[in-house]
Amino acid sequence: MLIAALAAYVALQIGISWWAARRTASDTDYLIAGRRLGVFAVGLSVFATWFGGETVLGSTATIAEEGLAGARAEPFGYALTLLFMALLIAGQFRKRGYITLADFFRDRFGKRAEFLAALVAIPTSLLWAAAQLLAMASLLAVVTGLPVACMLVAATALVIVYTLLGGLLGDVITDMLQGSILLIGLVVLLVVMVATLGGPSAALASIDPERLRLVGPGESWIERIDVWMIPVLGSLVAQEPIARFLGAKSAKTARNGGLLAAGIYLGVGLIPLAFGLIAPALPIPHGDGDLFLPTLARELLPSALFVIFAGALFSAVLSTVDSALLAVSALATENLYRRARPQSGERERLIAARTITAIAGLTALTIALSGESIYGLVEIASSFGSAGILVCVLAGLYLRLGGEYAALAALVTGLVTVLLADWVFVIPGGFMLSIAMAAVAYLATAFIVRQSRDQT
Repeated sequence: MLIAALAAYVALQIGISWWAARRTASDTDYLIAGRRLGVFAVGLSVFATWFGGETVLGSTATIAEEGLAGARAEPFGYALTLLFMALLIAGQFRKRGYITLADFFRDRFGKRAEFLAALVAIPTSLLWAAAQLLAMASLLAVVTGLPVACMLVAATALVIVYTLLGGLLGDVITDMLQGSILLIGLVVLLVVMVATLGGPSAALASIDPERLRLVGPGESWIERIDVWMIPVLGSLVAQEPIARFLGAKSAKTARNGGLLAAGIYLGVGLIPLAFGLIAPALPIPHGDGDLFLPTLARELLPSALFVIFAGALFSAVLSTVDSALLAVSALATENLYRRARPQSGERERLIAARTITAIAGLTALTIALSGESIYGLVEIASSFGSAGILVCVLAGLYLRLGGEYAALAALVTGLVTVLLADWVFVIPGGFMLSIAMAAVAYLATAFIVRQSRDQT
């Protein structure tokens, strides 16, 4: 029954994507939904994109094991990210008529900066997609009883087909359905958890006060702040939500949709946090790591309710992973392929975008098979190369200082610093250090170039 119900749900999603494909005639339609999105569509779609497998599966498992110290800024950090995104970036990008994040670099800093920004941003989206594929595979493994590796291959095939058909328009339409199912599924499981523990008072009393500490044993405040800043600042200029803003009807629509998404994320995001805090007190066996929540739900819920919950999790993950693949496709098509073939027409670029989507899916599968956890992949994705992009976007939008060489210096410095700090020397606060170094590189290069021009 459960497998049949989930299969029917998948078929419905594919059907909606196929319908959307009939309205997709160009790369702009495929990548930013032809700029037809209203406030409600932008808000729900950004929320569904952001509320992925790491929020529901990854954060719940980590909080259950480590308490709030393992929360990694869920949901408050990512809600702040969406708020800042709406206020600082959404309207600014939309009114300029961009298609991708890297378009801003071409417009503000030149073609070489555009090329480098795309190369830095693409791995981030691939890592993000890999994390979501792993979340989807974990869910399917619990539902079917098959190994996670086997389900990874099946999940990748499903996501590639789903994304190839509808593009962003199909994703946004299904987000409306997915958001509703997600909320219902999360609320159902929370109610059952609380009832099993004997009611709200008993559920609150079951939480060990030590689990409410924000800083874990042996962790410094510098490390804790760095962990928070990775999602808050590291995801501030991500292509996935930016695509939704660029698909809005107007700059005002993009901004208001972002504010709506931040509010929804904060409210709904408190539910997985509650799961992680009260679940360890339940007298029910559960799985380890990323299998923690789906296994717990299977043991706790009747079959009919587990169908709803499984559909809710599937919704959250599917929306996020296909957004990540579209992000890779957008950057590679518009900022790499289009540059290599400036004579290409809309139809050719649409074919290129869909081809790149499939390649991106297979690449994400390879990364997901590496053995990293969902949360591990998300942390790498949020910090990898994002420091230089963040500095360039904020400086480029709000300062007149700095040009091509400043942007190139910031992008390279940010990437090299985070690689050295996190993977070579393992320095606490490596992400914040990479932002600081990227900012110094940007400003120093900008002043040097200005001085050189003034002297000539």
